[in-house]
Amino acid sequence: MERPDIVADSQSRGLLERLPPRMRDYVQLARIDRPIGVWLLFWPGAWAIALSGHALDRWDLFLWFGLGAWAMRGAGCVLNDIVDRDLDAKVARTASRPVASGRIGVGEAWRFLGLLCLIGLVVLLQLNMFAAIVAVASLGAVAAYPFMKRITWWPQAWLGMVFSWALIVAWPAVTGGFSPVMWVLYAGSIFWVIGYDTIYALQDIEDDVLAGVKSSARALGRHARSGVALLYVIAIGCWASAFWQVRPDPLALAALLPIGAHLGWQVAALNRADPADALAKFRSNRFAGLLMFLACFVVGQTA
Repeated sequence: MERPDIVADSQSRGLLERLPPRMRDYVQLARIDRPIGVWLLFWPGAWAIALSGHALDRWDLFLWFGLGAWAMRGAGCVLNDIVDRDLDAKVARTASRPVASGRIGVGEAWRFLGLLCLIGLVVLLQLNMFAAIVAVASLGAVAAYPFMKRITWWPQAWLGMVFSWALIVAWPAVTGGFSPVMWVLYAGSIFWVIGYDTIYALQDIEDDVLAGVKSSARALGRHARSGVALLYVIAIGCWASAFWQVRPDPLALAALLPIGAHLGWQVAALNRADPADALAKFRSNRFAGLLMFLACFVVGQTA
């Protein structure tokens, strides 16, 4: 029986419930019905393109990175569900996932994963050689992530590196190489991801204890709110450093005020005891990503 306060990870609502059952299972497996993950994977790459000053002349990369984010997020979800199928079955929010519930077999899931990777390959072919090599290098980190919750109390830190990887692909895709600005921007993105995924993990603390799953939310315990606040402050600090390197002007730092206010609201309004509220605050980071993109665009175009 699913606890009434748990927001199920797989729900058939709206257009999804009108799909044939088999198609619905694959949509849920790749989380196509939950686009928040695509946005969160896409935004760091978009930031890099914008802050580099190439948002207008390389607008096509936004489309390719969007497709890549969709395909790779789906592939990551499929791999995660294959590896975590036994753990997922023990957690109320994830027990109804297609692989954990047995609606899609492991072999079928692997074949679907291959299809999504082929779509990712199409995107890879649109990049210069340097950026393509960096993109391929992410596969090891992506494959290792599902095991991190068994190894470390901070799997969110590994997720931060993975979910920010588009940034270190996009920067050389438009500039031809790495730079100190890129690395500071990347560091800020990692801390942002750790912060928002800690909020996400608040939904599962009780079940994670029973299943033996580690998370930053469990590690922080009653200090989760202050921990997320510190992570967000570090993220803003890293982004401010990146902006200053691109345009050493106080007005450039002012561009971070909207996203700073938004992240502050997340922390101040967070209800740690309410899974639905944790999910809502987590999802609000798609808007945070947009605010950061606008800041990067303004600074990049006026540098």
